[in-house]
Amino acid sequence: MGIKNQNDAGSSTNSLPRADTPLLSGHGKPLKLSSQPKTFANVFIAIVGAGVLGLPYTFMRTGWLTSLVMVFCVSILTFHGMMLLVRTRKKLEESAVCSSAKITSFGDLGFAVCGCVGRSAVDLMIVLSQAGFCVGYLIFIGNTLANLFSSSLALAVASGVSAKSMYIWGCFPFELGLNSIPSLTLLAPLSIFADIVDLAAMGIVMVEDALIFTKHMPPVEAFGSLSTFFYGLGVAVYSFEGIGMALPLESEMKDKSKFGRILVLTMIFIAAMYGSFGAMGYFAFGPDTKDIITANMGKGLLSTLVQLGLCVNLFFTFPLMMNPVYEVFERRFWEGRYCIWMRWLLVLAVCLVALFVPNFADFLSLVGSSTCCVLGFVLPALFHYLTFKDEMSRRRASLDLGVIVLGIFLGVSGTWFSLQEIFSVKV
Repeated sequence: MGIKNQNDAGSSTNSLPRADTPLLSGHGKPLKLSSQPKTFANVFIAIVGAGVLGLPYTFMRTGWLTSLVMVFCVSILTFHGMMLLVRTRKKLEESAVCSSAKITSFGDLGFAVCGCVGRSAVDLMIVLSQAGFCVGYLIFIGNTLANLFSSSLALAVASGVSAKSMYIWGCFPFELGLNSIPSLTLLAPLSIFADIVDLAAMGIVMVEDALIFTKHMPPVEAFGSLSTFFYGLGVAVYSFEGIGMALPLESEMKDKSKFGRILVLTMIFIAAMYGSFGAMGYFAFGPDTKDIITANMGKGLLSTLVQLGLCVNLFFTFPLMMNPVYEVFERRFWEGRYCIWMRWLLVLAVCLVALFVPNFADFLSLVGSSTCCVLGFVLPALFHYLTFKDEMSRRRASLDLGVIVLGIFLGVSGTWFSLQEIFSVKV
């Protein structure tokens, strides 16, 4: 469905937000443009998520030196992909192709370059990635609560289900209620709360990691095998989620000429933070590092509060991350109108998938490889190449084509090795 059709479909539901509606802006009010510090904060919020909690385990599997290099390489590729989207939009909006339509989202850009096929490709990847993030959230909540409250195991055994499944089903009716809320504006405070909890939890975990490392100093490995490399790459790509927010964030910046500079500074900061968090977690626990680093913290009061805080954080982040999925389904199958039963079916589907994936980091790797590689590397380079191919140099064209091939190779390889890891746990 094209840009014009999307706008037509939403004309009868102007009170409802769209996929590109800014979370913190009121409906009908002029949008205040962001300063450079606020843009830095917005990019940080758009990228940093629950994937960081699986990094120490990834460092253990992949090797700390390999993982550090990988994190910084993925940050460079993610920055490159975001800037390609910005440059492509600028070119298209200056041309006659999009003189009457404003490109506000990744999907709009896909339609402007490749028509309905482009929009469909973006929609599919966004649905799979966003739903995948939410599956990861439920896996984290179920595993964490099962680890914290061992007394629940007896109840779970008596009822014939695992403790993780019991907690996921316990969240289900409450998530139905939260995901019934149509307005992102009402959910925006939950996003702010989620990021505050994330940062506080990361700080506490890193301090505890440092204290444990100075006492024990377990053995660590600098390098892993080829299969673990692709596994770790998927988690790293997942951790740099947020490619779909590049265009809205650039649009909201007051001085758009400084967006590239702010983006590169933010990426360097996030990569350094991810590298420190992953390495310190691995250095503290060595080969005993668990797939969710908070599970290594023990059962003390502070540890329990941190883990419960993260569970609450992800529980309330779930409807925010699912909103783009609802936008796509309601636009394609319900003429852009709010549909509560469709939302409930999607929540049920996400819960069912979460029940059958045992390991948090394994699933991060699968989502990162299968969808985030396509969204972050392949599609931006492809759209940029198709837009500029008649005027770019051979060197520039080779770079775009190289990124496309690299993204496909990394995506296919990472997906294969991630699936091997997931199914090997069940055997």
